[in-house]
Amino acid sequence: MSDDLIDIDLAPAFVHGVAELEATPLGLLPHRLPAWARAQNTDPQLAMVEAQPSGVRLAFTTAATTIELVTHRTVRTYLGLPPRPDGVIELIVDGRHVADDATSGGTTIAIDMATGSANTAISASHTTRFDGLAAHAKDVEIWLPHNENLELVSLRANADAAPLPTDGRPVWVHHGSSISHGSNATHPTGTWPAVAARSTGVELVNLGFGGSALLDPFVARVIRDADADVISLKLGINLVNLDLMRLRAFGPAVHGFLDTIREGHPTTPLVVISPIFCGIHENTPGPGAFDVGALAVGQLRFHATGDPAEASAGKLTLTVIREALERIVKDRRETDTNLHYLDGRVLYAETDAADYPLPDELHPDAQTHQFIGSRFAAWMTDCGILAD
Repeated sequence: MSDDLIDIDLAPAFVHGVAELEATPLGLLPHRLPAWARAQNTDPQLAMVEAQPSGVRLAFTTAATTIELVTHRTVRTYLGLPPRPDGVIELIVDGRHVADDATSGGTTIAIDMATGSANTAISASHTTRFDGLAAHAKDVEIWLPHNENLELVSLRANADAAPLPTDGRPVWVHHGSSISHGSNATHPTGTWPAVAARSTGVELVNLGFGGSALLDPFVARVIRDADADVISLKLGINLVNLDLMRLRAFGPAVHGFLDTIREGHPTTPLVVISPIFCGIHENTPGPGAFDVGALAVGQLRFHATGDPAEASAGKLTLTVIREALERIVKDRRETDTNLHYLDGRVLYAETDAADYPLPDELHPDAQTHQFIGSRFAAWMTDCGILAD
């Protein structure tokens, strides 16, 4: 086989788990929300995280022994906070992990949170090269970093490639917060939704948005319009740590979110997942904040700043949210038997926190993502919602 590389056209059919690809001066920027939904958003946090390709992968068949992917990342650093680890591009061949590559270069935006000022530095794009692959036709997935904005510049190989079809596999659409997005996971197939999806053989569409699972109506409409055989919603933690609403607004907002989804998916299995155990917010409302003492010694931790006594006045805690979600699902199941409730503490409980503490008091580490994903897959399989 020739060592000469040919350009592979990055048509949308090559990219799974994405809403659309935006053409940029450098290449293609994957978005997990379509343009019409992005136009209804004014929050820079959501704008940043929806363009971080958690769960997004290139999927194709090829006999190539060498594959090169050129990407250009955009990363943000914050004065006084430790830098985040480099993103990882992961190669899966015929369902098995083969190699991975850390990203580098690209655009770095250094932000001073005290002044709001930002400095931007631009360096070369990054080339990922996978050599020595078997010289026969094979299914290839290249999973993109879950925690970096990344533009696809070019894909090259020493043999032609064709988009990999889904082969009728069930499509699982999941929406959640930074934990679903993959915060603190070390590689893209290590986020808990990816772990669950790969173990059950479903096609993942991950709408986990760091800091942004906020019952936005446009997200419900995106899910309503999506192709989906299974839908899950992990709701609660962002509403608490942003102190976004009170209990009076929370219940109707959840009902409205579910009503919208059911307009497009009246009988699709739909699982509402309450928050996993998180000690700082179990009985203490938000807002959450950085632990200044930890920052002073170079560590990243969060703490809750609310008053537990305010929960009786309608402020949200994780305990309040779990009770409300369980009640809402129970009531709706009288006419919607395909709606299910999963207490998030089945996935990560207070007893787990003793052995696997949340490193920053909010997000699980890489090992914990693995067992959360495995537990979710087992629960879904036991319920008959996902096949094993």
